[in-house]
Amino acid sequence: MNKTPLYENIAQQVLGLVDEGTFRPGERIPSIRALSRQFKVSINTVKMAYGFLEDRRIILARPQSGYYVAPRLPGTPEVSMPDPHQLALNPSKISDSDVVIRVMGDVMNPDLIQFGAAVPDPALIPTRKLNRMLASECRRFPKESTGYAMTPGDKRLRSQIAKRMVQAGCRVTPNDIIITNGAGEAVFLALSTICKPGDILVTGTPIYFNFLQMFRTLGLKVLEIPMSPVDGICIENLKAALKKHTVAACLILSNFNNPLGNCMPDNAKQALLSLLKSAGIPLIEDDINGDIAFTPQRPSMIKSWDEAGDVIFCASFSKSIAPGYRVGWIIPGHHFEEIKYRKLVSTIATPSPTQLAMAEFLTSGGYDHHLRTIRKGYAKKILQMSDDIRKHFPDGTRITRPEGGFTLWIEMPKSVDSLKLYTMARGEGISIAPGAIFSTTDQFRHCIRLNAAMWSERTRWAVKTIGKIAKDLIGEG
Repeated sequence: MNKTPLYENIAQQVLGLVDEGTFRPGERIPSIRALSRQFKVSINTVKMAYGFLEDRRIILARPQSGYYVAPRLPGTPEVSMPDPHQLALNPSKISDSDVVIRVMGDVMNPDLIQFGAAVPDPALIPTRKLNRMLASECRRFPKESTGYAMTPGDKRLRSQIAKRMVQAGCRVTPNDIIITNGAGEAVFLALSTICKPGDILVTGTPIYFNFLQMFRTLGLKVLEIPMSPVDGICIENLKAALKKHTVAACLILSNFNNPLGNCMPDNAKQALLSLLKSAGIPLIEDDINGDIAFTPQRPSMIKSWDEAGDVIFCASFSKSIAPGYRVGWIIPGHHFEEIKYRKLVSTIATPSPTQLAMAEFLTSGGYDHHLRTIRKGYAKKILQMSDDIRKHFPDGTRITRPEGGFTLWIEMPKSVDSLKLYTMARGEGISIAPGAIFSTTDQFRHCIRLNAAMWSERTRWAVKTIGKIAKDLIGEG
């Protein structure tokens, strides 16, 4: 019979005091030493209890000050779903977007506050450790580091990825995996394999803007299905769309979706897979943010219920470790040989040195330690940026409540034009991602996506500035 650890009992009692309002958000809770005396337990037990509560974002530690109750987001996500009647559930062609190019190009401008592109906080990238491993592995494997790591990629890296997939409940082997140049190439390979120009692709909306441009490049039409900030893609709307249209494939960002940040519950994931399987439609699952869960338990993958190889799984370490290393992977299922061929004839291989360094980082156990650090860091930044948004944005603004990743989706009053807001914010030295580029419709013209990873005390002025501009735009209306 399992017995609850003492530190968890202490943590639950503190949590009870927070839930009952004894300690309110922003208030200081008893020190470790004081709580040790109060409960007559060791200091180490209280430290473990407070660590337990920190992991769950109940409390925050402030250096040389103590522990405080964390800001509490609303119990449910606040943003509304797209109007399915306005979407009409019809496929659309994707137009070119100069704004997309500008938003992505903003990353290269050191004079801009980087709230636009979804890039990790440089301070949370293990740069020194990775650089040491990169240099060390290149010395250990001089021939391998300067030669092609021919597709499917470095065997040790694929073995480490397979082990992590198994731990997350997905049964794969190293031979099922192909290393790619980030998750973007993985998704592109999947789409170009199973779709042809003119085909209809179904996905949830809002959708990551670069994927829309990818669909355009491949000559695809996109069928946007409303997304719930809680349950993900609306299954009922998807059923209706599949009866009306012939669909070639479905693309889903299953965990901590970009931009909404929602994580599909297991029953919704299974329902989606069952529906697509019955309709004979392959699923492309992008799980790039899956490891950045704010709770110790990593969410499941749709791929874990795939017994027939119908799900093409794509992921990378770009968000969780280092975007510049460009190490991603794809598990193609029964499309393995064709996707392997396409990878070979397009980019031949993913760079060897970064594969070697990433393999060593995973083998050494450094990744798990790193994940604990960034999960706490990004959870805290999400809360802090959300708090600033509520203080400074127009009345009626709604914010998502992500449980992982580091993006926030903000829905403002309808009179706020996100494209105007983008231009004006950029003039103030701030890059944002306007909601208009996350859909082929005008459903999200009053929304923006902000990168909470780049929130800090140094950049919080930028949140206030964006809010002021938004209020001014309402005044203009």
